[in-house]
Amino acid sequence: MQTDDSVSVVKNDLQKSRGEFCVLIGVTGSVAALKLPLLVSQLRLLSGVDIRVVTTEHAKHFYNAEEVSAKIYGDKDEWKLWRQRSDPVLHIELRRWADLFVIAPLDANTLGKIASGICDNLLTCVVRAWDTARPLLFCPAMNTAMWQHPITAQQVSRLKEFGYVEIPCITKKLVCGDEGKGAMAEVSTIVEVVNQYIEKPDESFQKA
Repeated sequence: MQTDDSVSVVKNDLQKSRGEFCVLIGVTGSVAALKLPLLVSQLRLLSGVDIRVVTTEHAKHFYNAEEVSAKIYGDKDEWKLWRQRSDPVLHIELRRWADLFVIAPLDANTLGKIASGICDNLLTCVVRAWDTARPLLFCPAMNTAMWQHPITAQQVSRLKEFGYVEIPCITKKLVCGDEGKGAMAEVSTIVEVVNQYIEKPDESFQKA
């Protein structure tokens, strides 16, 4: 059974403090998810930033949660929290809390889901419920052959039509051994783009 304590914990955790810029990081099942601890630590160096993470189950394979200096929410948290009509809905609470959502990395599978409006896990439900007046940034990451598949360009274009902002992937030697485009943007690049929205939130929100 759902307890009042667990509801209170989530509500307290997602309380917004005055003056803080709340960044929600989405992480999906690409090997680039191993950079999550570094991304969180680098974003924490920005002034006035609070961070939460929403993860897919497959993404957990690539990072050590103990190395991530932020609260991580996954699919099980959604269903543990909601037991009756009066309980909070986690993907809605996360959407309300966040000023900016950055999905880094965005794997090929989740890219396809978002482009098609599918929302079958916590992360994609947050995306589907997202307030498009707020910025959503996405950082594609996949094998070069997957990146070059014709459907990929169509799906990336679709996300841009929704008003989401691409942080383009880069060319490098991938973990699988292939060399070419498809690697997630460098963490420093992602942090720089996020910081632009923190420094000029009103203008950045209008772009999104």
